[in-house]
Amino acid sequence: MELLAILLFFSIFLLILYGYPVSLTLGGISVIYAVCFLDPISYTALPSRIMGTMTNYVLLAVPLFIFMGIMLEKSKLAENMLETMSMLFGRMRGGLAISVVIVGALLAASTGIVGATVVTMGLISLPTMLKRGYNPELATGVIASSGTLGQIIPPSVVLVLLGSVLNVSVGDLFKAAIIPGGLLVSMYILYIIVVANLKPEWAPAIPAEEIKSFRADKYFWRRIIGAFLLPFVLILSVLGSIFAGIATPTEAAAVGALGATILTIFAPYFVPSQKEKPNKLSWSMLQSVMEETTHLTSMVFLILLGATTFTFVFRSMGGDTFLVDLINDANLSPSLFLLLVMVVVFIAGFFIDFIEIIFIIVPVVAPIFIELDMNLIWIGILLALNLQTSFLSPPFGFSLFYLKGVAPPGITTGHIYRGIVPFVLIQLVFLAGVALFPDVVLFLLD
Repeated sequence: MELLAILLFFSIFLLILYGYPVSLTLGGISVIYAVCFLDPISYTALPSRIMGTMTNYVLLAVPLFIFMGIMLEKSKLAENMLETMSMLFGRMRGGLAISVVIVGALLAASTGIVGATVVTMGLISLPTMLKRGYNPELATGVIASSGTLGQIIPPSVVLVLLGSVLNVSVGDLFKAAIIPGGLLVSMYILYIIVVANLKPEWAPAIPAEEIKSFRADKYFWRRIIGAFLLPFVLILSVLGSIFAGIATPTEAAAVGALGATILTIFAPYFVPSQKEKPNKLSWSMLQSVMEETTHLTSMVFLILLGATTFTFVFRSMGGDTFLVDLINDANLSPSLFLLLVMVVVFIAGFFIDFIEIIFIIVPVVAPIFIELDMNLIWIGILLALNLQTSFLSPPFGFSLFYLKGVAPPGITTGHIYRGIVPFVLIQLVFLAGVALFPDVVLFLLD
């Protein structure tokens, strides 16, 4: 029976790689195995297990954070942030690239949706960087890596889902991710500064005349407030309410959704001199945001239903017990087992989306981490960082495909692959550092 559970896992994984729908494969194959190999009496527990998952209060944060991110994207606030930031850093070499990283971090803290962030940054910043003489490899590497910061910087949908699967506090995961997220952004910026000084022609400064014209704009301060102060207030209201214990992650997500809507209402006032002003809040925009939110949320929860069925059947067959016994019999140390899981997740990230990894692989290994008495908050952050790295890694990194889809005709796949390599190395070094020094993650939780 235990070997059948392992066969169930690999058969689902192979069918997903073959191209079958994830949610239907997870649920359908699991039900077939249950009908063939389990006692029918055990089926009675499945409906209550599914309803327990679907009524999980924490998971309400997922559609609310998705709504918040899509609303900010539709309002074009991201464009205003990038344009304003690039002018503020424009005097220094690599200033535009640094502004892309910072705006990517702000968008990550505002949306947590990787695909939307990469596409938005690619459409807005890549043509501008190329026009200003940036090296194509550096430009694409900066955009792809900055766009994936939503995997680790809270409020992140990835962390919400990991918290649900690992059965740990989402608020604690958000706290634990603050320092790693900030350090990773700093490492990106440091790399850009070094490259810009070693190879000035790769990252030229913006002409002084343009910066002078920008600062002479009579609406200068209004644009600064609209680009930074208001999004910062939104981020602070979401994360601050969680960390202060005023609101749960779900309640804070509702605050974020409402705050993003209010920002969209007032956005045109703060960028009056832009040629393309932010979109005003309208019924058609609201309808579009709600449709996209419903689509993404339905996808996540349909996969969650299938994953719940898979986890139930896998554990009913004794798959989790078999794996724990296998690890114990192999005398694998906790560190070696962690390394094995990280390698598997990293490779899986080339082929399947982070949602499938969280709902297929993490439930299988979580009981073993518990058995080995490992800190699940630390494990959750390592998994989030690992998923972020796999999103960037050639040849199948999802972020690379997102960027290629919106890149100008002159940008080749080779440009994107070569450009991302230094950032993948930074990610791997940083991931190893967090694994070796857990206090980086646990410091704010003490």
